[in-house]
Amino acid sequence: VQLQASGGGLAQAGGSITLVCTTSLRIVAPYRMGWFRQAPGGEREFVAAIAGDESATYYADSVKGRFTISGDKSKYKVSLQMRDLKREDTAIYYCAGGFPVHSGIGDVQQVKDWGQGTLVTVSS
Repeated sequence: VQLQASGGGLAQAGGSITLVCTTSLRIVAPYRMGWFRQAPGGEREFVAAIAGDESATYYADSVKGRFTISGDKSKYKVSLQMRDLKREDTAIYYCAGGFPVHSGIGDVQQVKDWGQGTLVTVSS
C-alpha cells in the first residue's frame, strides 16, 4: 500500500493543524492506519491509530484529548486533527499502515507501510 501524507505546516501554540493520509488501496480491516512522529534528535514514536473498520481508535497519552484520528467514507483517507498544539508537538509526522497495537500503543517496529513525512512546527 502506498501512503501519501499532507497537511503539515507552521502553527502557533494553541493552534490547530489537520494532517491527511491518502492510500492507494481501500482501507479494510484488519489493516490498521495511524500516525507516528519523530522530533529532532528523538526516536519515532506512536501518535494515533484507527482500526480498518473504524471500530477502535488509539492515542498516545501525550495527545489524548487534543488529537482526533478519523477515516472517511471513501476508505482511502485517514485524517489527524490536531488541536491545542504545543511546542513539543513539533516533529515530522509519518502516516503508517499495517501495524499491531499493544496495550493501546502502535508498534513502530512492525509498521508494514510508511508514507513520507510531513513537518509540523509549533511556535510559542
